[in-house]
Amino acid sequence: MSEIQVRAAQAGEYGAVQAVFGGAMMFDPKPDELWQQLFEPDRALVATDGGQIIGTTRALTRELSVPGAVLDAAHVTGVGVQPTHRRRGVMSQLIGRQLREVPEAIAVLWASEPAIYGRFGYAAAAWGVEYTVDLHRVGPSNDRIRPGELGVLSVDEALKELPAILRRLQTQRSGVSGRSDLRWQARLQDKPDDRGGRTERRILVHRDETGSIDGYALWRGKMAWGPTGPASEVSVEELVAPELPAYKALWQHLLTMDLSAKLTYEYAAVDEPLQQLVTYPTALERRLGESLWLRVTDVQRALQQRRYATPLDVVLDVTDNLIESNTGRFRLTADGSSVRCERTDDPADLSLAVTELGATYLGGRSLSEFATTGRVAEHSPGILTHTTAAFGWPIAPVSIEVF
Repeated sequence: MSEIQVRAAQAGEYGAVQAVFGGAMMFDPKPDELWQQLFEPDRALVATDGGQIIGTTRALTRELSVPGAVLDAAHVTGVGVQPTHRRRGVMSQLIGRQLREVPEAIAVLWASEPAIYGRFGYAAAAWGVEYTVDLHRVGPSNDRIRPGELGVLSVDEALKELPAILRRLQTQRSGVSGRSDLRWQARLQDKPDDRGGRTERRILVHRDETGSIDGYALWRGKMAWGPTGPASEVSVEELVAPELPAYKALWQHLLTMDLSAKLTYEYAAVDEPLQQLVTYPTALERRLGESLWLRVTDVQRALQQRRYATPLDVVLDVTDNLIESNTGRFRLTADGSSVRCERTDDPADLSLAVTELGATYLGGRSLSEFATTGRVAEHSPGILTHTTAAFGWPIAPVSIEVF
């Protein structure tokens, strides 16, 4: 491996970095000024061979909601190695260095190949549901909706109104990524080549009785005809409505679109309230899959930054084969908003790897799940049940975008 060098990217290397990632993922990158402005060269690593970039990984500076808090989290993306340099340890060098250097206590990503990232201490921490809805059968509920009104926004109006609504969702659900002003611009840009044969994006909003916007949906349509007549498709890209009246009104509108037979939505939570708002839940075809993967890069800081569902006093014996400073025993105490995590020489109550911490960090998976296969070991009788309850959270985590 002596000929392979790993270094930080340079400002002018965005195109080369994207070309390597596109080659690994089998797509042709398109020039995009907004996404180029979002490029953070000091947070991108490249592997070079003879001066040519042959591998890359990037970390985006973004926030993530976790149980009881919103934290800085390294959003990892753009991981790829040229096919000519596979099986030479390039990715191991890139990911290992990245995880040791990120300043945040946690890193998250969407895994294109889950088997790869488990080797580096990542674990699936949130599950997502993809809905395909038969609009002829679903039967939206006739429950009374509190007065309010629906409307549409232009992109310029949306850039001013929507960020506050997303931030409110972050106070309710874990796993939701924050967006800077520039990232919002990139999210809402709507190039015809990116529409996949669908209409331009519609920005639907709900206003409460005071006229304030309290929910939004981003969606597109696609005209289609079947043997019996109109069978158009509604594609929901994002729906954020922290308040129930807005949530119900937006979904009722989308589920009753004229001339439509099918609706798709890819970023639902496992406990999505939509299931309760329809007459025939069986019309909601559901496909469950892993979404957000999480890696704890600083055990002490990460455990102290989130909140816990019940009071807790436990000593965790953690192992980490990649980041040596994470290995050891930590006493975690929590009572309401007060949380402390300190190194200790006291005997361990539970032992586990950093992978299991990542899996359970957002409250969507339980420590008991991993105890059944021996990946979490209990040393003090009863402590597993108590700690599992404390790490849990009443609302399931969800990630509403691939980054």
